[in-house]
Amino acid sequence: MNKINQDLQRERNNCSFNIQELTTLIDGGPEKTKERKDRESVLLSKKDDVFDGVPEEYLSHKERYENAIRKSVILFGLVRKMQEEGKTSITNYRDVVGGLLGSSVLRDGSPLGLHYIMFMPALLNQGNEEQQAKWLPRAWNCSIIGSYAQTELGHGTFIRGLETTATYDASTKEFVLHSPTLTSYKWWPGGLGHSANYCIVVAQLYTKGVCHGIHSFIVQVRDEDTHMPLPGMKVGEIGVKLGLNAVNNGFLGFDNVRIPRSHLLMKHAQVLEDGTYVKSRNSKLNYGAMVFVRVVIVYDMVNYLSKAVTIATRFSAVRRQSQLKAGQPECQILDYVTQQHKLFIGIAACHALRITADKLWNTFHDINEELVGGNLERLPELHALACCLKAVTTADTSAYVERCRLACGGHGYMMSSNLPLTYGLVTAACTYEGENTVLLLQTARFLVKTYQQMNTKTLTPTVAYLKTAAAKGFCDIWLNTVEGVINGFQLVALRKISHCVECMSKRVNSGMSFEDAWNITSVQLVAAAEAHCRAIVISTFFEEIRELAKTSSAQLKEILYQLVDLYCVYWALEKLSDLLLYTPITHKDVEQMHLWYEETLTKIRPNAVGLVDAFDIRDDMLQSTLGSYDGRVYERLMEEAMKSPLNAEPVNETFHKYLKPFMRGKL
Repeated sequence: MNKINQDLQRERNNCSFNIQELTTLIDGGPEKTKERKDRESVLLSKKDDVFDGVPEEYLSHKERYENAIRKSVILFGLVRKMQEEGKTSITNYRDVVGGLLGSSVLRDGSPLGLHYIMFMPALLNQGNEEQQAKWLPRAWNCSIIGSYAQTELGHGTFIRGLETTATYDASTKEFVLHSPTLTSYKWWPGGLGHSANYCIVVAQLYTKGVCHGIHSFIVQVRDEDTHMPLPGMKVGEIGVKLGLNAVNNGFLGFDNVRIPRSHLLMKHAQVLEDGTYVKSRNSKLNYGAMVFVRVVIVYDMVNYLSKAVTIATRFSAVRRQSQLKAGQPECQILDYVTQQHKLFIGIAACHALRITADKLWNTFHDINEELVGGNLERLPELHALACCLKAVTTADTSAYVERCRLACGGHGYMMSSNLPLTYGLVTAACTYEGENTVLLLQTARFLVKTYQQMNTKTLTPTVAYLKTAAAKGFCDIWLNTVEGVINGFQLVALRKISHCVECMSKRVNSGMSFEDAWNITSVQLVAAAEAHCRAIVISTFFEEIRELAKTSSAQLKEILYQLVDLYCVYWALEKLSDLLLYTPITHKDVEQMHLWYEETLTKIRPNAVGLVDAFDIRDDMLQSTLGSYDGRVYERLMEEAMKSPLNAEPVNETFHKYLKPFMRGKL
C-alpha cells in the first residue's frame, strides 16, 4: 500500500469516534457489513479486466458502448455466480440494484442496468403467477435481457397521453402493437438501443373498439440467436447525452407488430380470449413498480453523494492553499469555514436521506402486506411520499454534488476526479422516472385532498402531523432546537397547503375552472409539497437517530446528533423566508441560528475525514484521482494525465501537417 498523505493520516488520528462503528450502523449491522464487503470483493475480483485499458473519456461513443457491454457482462456474470452460490437472491433484491448494479463500479452506467432496475420489478409487480413462473427465471439468470419502454418522443410523465396502441384481435388471440406517429416512438429506455432483446412496453389497450387506458406488455424486440430486430420493429440508439452515455438509451417504433394475448401483464387486469376486458380492482395497484424504482433512486442518490463528499473532503484535507494568518504555512482548505459550509451538509444529507429511504422502503413493504388483505387505503399516501422524496432527493443531491465539484477548484473539473461524471449521473435523475415538478404536483394533489378531509377523516401516518400543527398553541413560541425547527417546518407545510387551498377556492368561487385555478396556483403547490417533504425528512432523521443513539457509543452518539443539528439548522436557514412568513421566529432567533450553524460546523470539522471514511468506499469503486484513501492527489493526477493518447508521442502529427506551415506563412 502507498504511503498515506500525512495531513490525511493526522485527520484520522484525531477522529473522536470509532469509524468502524459508524460503518456498521450505516450498513445496518455487522452481518450486513460483511455481506456488502463480500459482494464487493466478488465484483472487484475481476477489476483488472474492468479497469485496465485507455480511460473511457478518450474513447469514441461507439467504443464506450462496446466497452460498457464488455464490462457489464463481466460484472453481471459475477452477480449470476453469486446467485447460483446463494450469496444474493430476489429477497435482497434492493441491495443488488441499489448497490452492486446501481452506482458501485461502472462510472457512466450500464446498458444492462435497466434489466434489473425496471424490467424485473415490472414482472414482479404486474405479472401474474403463470407469467412470473415463465419469465422471471429467464430474466434472473440473464438468459434474456430486458428493458422498460414507457416514455415516448412526445410524452413523458403524462403517461395517459401515450400514443402507442395495443389492439386486441380476437380472431388470432393476439395484440397488435402500433406506433401511429413519430411522437409515439418509445424514447429513452436504457439498453434498448442495441443490448436488450425483450422489453416491457406500455401502450393504450383497445378491445372491442374501446380504449381501456395504459397497460404493460412483454415484447420480444430482437431474435434470441441473431439479435436482429424482429419484423415490424424500428429500433436504435438515441445518441450522446450529458451523462450515462454507456447506458445505450434507445428508441423503438412498431409497425403492426403482433404478440400473443398471454404477453399482456395480467396480475391486475386481464383480457379474455373473446376480448372481454376484466378491470383491475384498483388502478392504483400499479403504483408498486413505480414506488420500488423511486426507492432505488433515493438509495442510488445516497451512494453517489457518498462518493462525492468522500472525494471532496479527502481532497480538502490534502490541499493546502493560502494562509489564515500572515506568516503561517498554507493551511488545509478544510479549515476554511466556507469550505465546511460547502461540504458538511452533503455528509449530513447522506445520513438523512438514507434513513428516510429506509423508512420509505419499510412503508412500502407494510402497505404491500395490507394490499394482500385487500386494504388499499394507504396507497395514495405511499405514492405521494415516493413522489416527493424522489423529487427532493434528486434535486438536493444534484446541488450537493456540484458543490463538491466546485469545492475542489480546477481539479474538480478534471474527469479523472469522477465529480463531473457523478454530476451527470445525478442530475439525470431529476427528470427520469417522473420529472420532479410533476411529481411534486402529484404529492400536492394528495396534500390538498388530505387537508380538505382533515377534520372528517383519520389521517394516515405521514400526514398526521398536519392535524397536530393545526391545533391551537402549536409553535406559538420559536425554539432554536431541533424539535423547534421540526415544529416550524410542520407549521410551514400546513400553512402553505392551507394557503393553496384558500387561493384555489377563491379562484373557483370567482368563476375560474378548477383546472385553471390549479394551474395558476401550481408554483405555490410545488412549494407546499416540498415543504411537506422537508418536514418528513428532518423529523424522520431526528427520530431515527434518537433511536440509533440509544445503542451507540457516547462518542458516536455525539457526532450523530451534530449531523442532525447541522442538517436541521442548514435547511432552516435555507428556508428562512418561509419561517419568517409562517412562524413566530424573530430577528434575534435568526442571529442565534447563524451562530448555532457556525458552531456545529466547527464541532464536525475534526471528524470530517472520519465521517467520509465510514462510508467505506473502496478506491476501486471511488475511481477518483482526488479522493483515494492514501491522499496521493498530485501523483494520481499526473499518472492519469499520462494515460492520454496525446501523450503517447512527443510531437503530434498535426505540427508538421498544420502548425509548422501556418507559422511559416505557408497556409
